[in-house]
Amino acid sequence: MKNIYSTLLIIFVSITAFGQKSDIRDGNKFFAQAAYIDAADAYENVNDKSQEVLQNLGDSYFYTNQMQNAAEVYELLFLRHEGSIEPEYQFRYAHTLMAAGNYVKADELMNELTGESWEHEEFASELDTMVPHKFKYDQVMNNQSSSDFGIGFYGDRVAFASTRNQERPVYPWNKLPTLDLYSAEMNDEGEMTDIVLFSDAINTDEHESSATFSQDGTVMFFDRTNEDRVKNENDVRVAHISLYRAENVDGEWTNVEKLPFSSEEYSVEHPSLSADGSKLYFASDMPGGSGSFDIYVVDVNEDGTYGPPQNLGPGVNTAHREQFPFISEEDVLYFTSDGHQGFGNLDIFRTEGDFSEVENLGESINSGNDDFAFVIKESEEMGYFASNRRGTDNLYQFTREENEIIEAPTVTDETSGQDVIPIDGSKIYFDFDKATIKPESKPVLDSVVTYMNDYPNIKVKVESHADARGSDQYNMALSKRRAASTVEYLVEKGIDRGRLTSEGYGENRPVNDCTEPTGCTNEQYAKNRRSVFVVSNRNRSMNENTNMDDSEMEDQDEN
Repeated sequence: MKNIYSTLLIIFVSITAFGQKSDIRDGNKFFAQAAYIDAADAYENVNDKSQEVLQNLGDSYFYTNQMQNAAEVYELLFLRHEGSIEPEYQFRYAHTLMAAGNYVKADELMNELTGESWEHEEFASELDTMVPHKFKYDQVMNNQSSSDFGIGFYGDRVAFASTRNQERPVYPWNKLPTLDLYSAEMNDEGEMTDIVLFSDAINTDEHESSATFSQDGTVMFFDRTNEDRVKNENDVRVAHISLYRAENVDGEWTNVEKLPFSSEEYSVEHPSLSADGSKLYFASDMPGGSGSFDIYVVDVNEDGTYGPPQNLGPGVNTAHREQFPFISEEDVLYFTSDGHQGFGNLDIFRTEGDFSEVENLGESINSGNDDFAFVIKESEEMGYFASNRRGTDNLYQFTREENEIIEAPTVTDETSGQDVIPIDGSKIYFDFDKATIKPESKPVLDSVVTYMNDYPNIKVKVESHADARGSDQYNMALSKRRAASTVEYLVEKGIDRGRLTSEGYGENRPVNDCTEPTGCTNEQYAKNRRSVFVVSNRNRSMNENTNMDDSEMEDQDEN
């Protein structure tokens, strides 16, 4: 009987092992085909997940916008295999955390990955005081398909891409039909009506999306997935995307032709035609770019030819994704990126002039998920964008208004040169060896509260100090207690704790020459027992920093 049980156990283990290998094999096959939903289903059945399985499972969730699942898998991947993981997984892990609102951990990962300072709270707060506009938006009604995006202006109508045509082949990536282009009217309530499928001259069994039109509506540019699949650097056959041009003749779209700078070897996508029709902007992963997708522009010549593609350069393009360009009637370029600092995944940015500097549009429109395909009529202060913040790609209509930024007044502290609150010298004082708030300090603190309520975009850093009597270690701890008690008073008065930071400096920054435990009067020592209120997110211009050396620049950043 014992031998029978042993034999059955061996058979069971063998069947289980065979099943696990089969799931891994199936998962790898689906993953190589970019059939990420099927790949995730297969990998989920694997009990003892290797590093490769965890990487592919996390990516399968990531590419199908299952960010919470992706974050959990990436976390396990880093717990088990940290030190042997490629940076691309750390990048995606950080973005899944941002999608979940965990910016503290995401900042740590991005700081380590980029070597730059990613501090979300400071970034969001400063941005709020800088962006020129605020946005109000609502989801477009009659927009309930599994994936609608890429809306654009089409005369008095709009054009958009959608998976709602159930007669199209199913795309393995997301198990939805391939994309077609539609037009529709948009009523005053933000509802799409009279939804019409573009003709078969435009729509095929491949993906079509991202239509842009000439001002008179007679010329359309759009993108379409290539029919032929070619092998990429990983020896996987993929279909790239090309740009097409079509003409409207007597109400019919005809003369559809592929643009000459399209290719079977890379993608050229997301066209946007300038108002005068002279320039066409697009995204591409063609060789010679910064990495992944970059934004390019070509001249559209009067004879129907095109100039060579021009990369917009490092001000716009990063090593990651820059896509969905839109050039407005005022020649402001809007685009999406996950390479510039943002709120997570694709954010919407703007740039103009020589395109050397870009600006995030802010958290009144961007979220931790993908926000993209932004278009605007600046003369009417309205437009559309797409987002998967609710799980699937959907269309949103927005209006924008000026961001009324009230400049907060500050004064320069004579001792430190810092920007401080202009209230009674922006200081409070403490008794010897005490961290409790003195009654005479409360009016000053109440004035700080009033100031912060009057200027809600301002953040304040409480810097606290001790005199030279006592050990260095004791005085450092004492100054930290003073900073903490100062912050607690402000919080109790209603100031959001997220707007306050604090630091104790011990006896290291005296305002006078009292640097020894003896030799000064009590009144002289008392001047060093203080808390100072520094405006920590006030933006200095580059001109103000011109004459600073490197060490001074570092001190300025710290403060």
